[in-house]
This record gives sequence, C-alpha cells and structure tokens, in this order.
Amino acid sequence: MLLIGLAGYVLTARERDLLAHAACAGVTLFSRNFASRAQVAELAQAIREAAPRPLLVCVDQEGGRVQRFREGYSALPALHGFEALYRRDPDAALALAREHAWLMASELRASGIDLSFAPVVDLARGNRAIGDRAFAADPAVVAAFARSYVAGMHEAGMAATLKHFPGHGSVQEDTHFDAAIDPRSLEELRAHDLVPFAAGIAAGADAVMMAHVVYPQVAPQPAGCAPRWINGVLCGELGFRGVVFSDDIGMAAADAVGDLPARIHAHLDAGCDVVLVCQPQQAEAALAALEGRRSNTLALTALIGRGALGWDGLLAQARRDQAQARLRALQAPALETGVLSGAVHSGDVA
Repeated sequence: MLLIGLAGYVLTARERDLLAHAACAGVTLFSRNFASRAQVAELAQAIREAAPRPLLVCVDQEGGRVQRFREGYSALPALHGFEALYRRDPDAALALAREHAWLMASELRASGIDLSFAPVVDLARGNRAIGDRAFAADPAVVAAFARSYVAGMHEAGMAATLKHFPGHGSVQEDTHFDAAIDPRSLEELRAHDLVPFAAGIAAGADAVMMAHVVYPQVAPQPAGCAPRWINGVLCGELGFRGVVFSDDIGMAAADAVGDLPARIHAHLDAGCDVVLVCQPQQAEAALAALEGRRSNTLALTALIGRGALGWDGLLAQARRDQAQARLRALQAPALETGVLSGAVHSGDVA
C-alpha cells in the first residue's frame, strides 16, 4: 500500500484516478496543499470521495519548523522547548506536552485530517534533520514525553505514530540529502534510542515510521528495508502490533536500495505496511509498480480519525484557549542543527 503526494490545493482528474487505485492507502499533505482551513477541509473530503474504500489523510503537524498548516491553526512550539520546563517541573512539562498533542490533533480532526505523523521520539543528539523536533537527549525523559504525547493524541481521536525507528537522532546526516550510517551495536541502541519507542508502544502507539538510517551491526539495509529491524526487533522484541510506515522513499538516503519500484518492494518485503511516495510526479509509476501485488487495507482502519467536533465545536471548548495560552509561554532554545534540513521543505516528509 502507498500513501501518495498531491500537487496542489484541489484534486486533478488524474489524481482522482490514482486515489481509486487498489494499492493507494491515501495521501500525505504538505504546505503546497494548504491555502486555508476551509480549503484543506474541502480537499480532505474530496480525497475521501475519490475511492470506494476509506483513505487516510495524513500530514506532518509536529510544531516548530515542521508545521504544514499554519494560518488559522495554533502556532505549536517545537518539542525541544519542553526539556527546560521538565528540568524545573517534570509533571507540568508532561501535562503540557499532553495538551500540545491534544491541541494539534484536535485541530486536524476538526479539518477532517486523520493522522499527523507524531510524535518524534528520536533523541536530541545533534542530528541535522531532527534538531529541535526532539524532546530531549535523555532516553528516559523522551520516554516519559512519548507516553504523554500518545495519550494526548488519543484524547483527540487521533492515532499516534512514533518516528523514526529505531532512532534517527544519534547520527549527523540528514537523510533527505545524504546516506546515514549508525555504527553502534544493537545493545547500545537498546540502552538508548529504543527506550522511547518501547515506552510509546507500551502506551498504545498505533503506528511506527521507519528511519532510512543503516545500522550495519544489526542489518546491512536501511532500517525500513530490514526484516531484522521490523520483524525481529520492532514486532518481535518490542511486541508492536500496529501499522509500520516507511519514511518518504523519495529521500536521498533511499537511493541505495535501487530505483523506485525496487525501493517500494524492498520496504514491503521487509514488513512495512505502507510506503510513503510523497513526490506527486512519482505517484503514477509507484502505483504501477504494485500491479499484481496483494494489498491489505484492513490494517489501516485503526488509523482513521475518530470523533471530530468540527471547528465550531472545537472553538467552543475552553481547553483549546487554555492550551494555546500555556503553550505560548513555551519557547524552545535556538539550535543550529536542522536549520537547513529537508524536513522543513514542503515536498519532503519529515
């Protein structure tokens, strides 16, 4: 199954045909698809009407540098701002992270969006792509925030997606632009980067997004193409039973796997349920590559959003005003890392 990217604010006739393809699971939206709150809600509805089965409508609405919808939506601070508060008052920081998650997810659900790919549970250890998108460097602290954030998203009727498994924060390279190799052993990764994922899974996270990073001491392929990581560690060791997403296969770090069809099949063969093809110009060829391959849509039904209030109902909630006021006071420290990351580009998934 594929999640594809769209070119603009409205569906074209060609895009409607692509959405009706049996291997299309839905779309990932970007800033290029957003003009206003009303427009994006209409686009989400049009996407759903384009196929006779449920389609997922997804976006990256993390906050900070990676917030695709801005005008008309709350300005969400970057996750790294919570660390300083946590040092002063852990309970207050975790409660506010839960409100951040609820506010983000509630506004998207009010617009008809099913899923934000959140939270980032990578460690804040200097990666250029991650930067202030990560809560903290300490695995135990990130694990605590993962639990709170998953709970807040669930309160808003949205599934939670942990990313980027098994941890993108401890390498320097930005996989949007470069290959990334993490030389550490599985034992080291278990003691550090895997800790927040284990906590998020135990808290009920519904999905996991894989990293394009290679961990040669564990498997020779990028993690999203490695059965050892997906079937062995994620599903076997950590007991994950939800949906496994690839990261965008248009990113430079995916090139090592081969051409577009090779990348798609490598991820699916390794155990990914859904492959992200975020560049609109790649969608048609990507779907054609899956002709004759059986698609499983049942696994995705758990990710369909639940209980949207609509904007009138949400605006009437005192919780939204209170969350906005509390979050306005939260400021992430300035970080040099990630400023030029491909994660901020409207054409790239984060």
